Amino acid sequence: QVQLVDSGGGSVQAGGSLRLSCAASRFTYCMAWFRRAPGKEREGVAGIGRNGITTYVDSVKGRFTISRDNAENTLYLQMNSLKPEDTAIYYCAATAAASWYLLNPREYNYWGQGTQVTVSS
Repeated sequence: QVQLVDSGGGSVQAGGSLRLSCAASRFTYCMAWFRRAPGKEREGVAGIGRNGITTYVDSVKGRFTISRDNAENTLYLQMNSLKPEDTAIYYCAATAAASWYLLNPREYNYWGQGTQVTVSS
């Protein structure tokens, strides 16, 4: 079992930046950030394999950067040029095995509790 604790959310104005962190209790394979906005379905935002391969949803490309520190079992999401439509609860997630489908929530076995990101215009 892996425990994930995500943090770093907050309220910012459009154009601002936030950095989310997710601390895992032990080794993980793939990790990702998902988000759920009010009235919308959960969406995969960015994923990263153990080897550093990354993928992003189109709406955040060029603005968000996912990274991980394998030695510290920590996942990050640097979010720049934030927009009101980025407002959501952000969840980190981890898989119990390697996977190619980094933004498919069905691949993920472990989930953080979520951290709120609010972007005002």
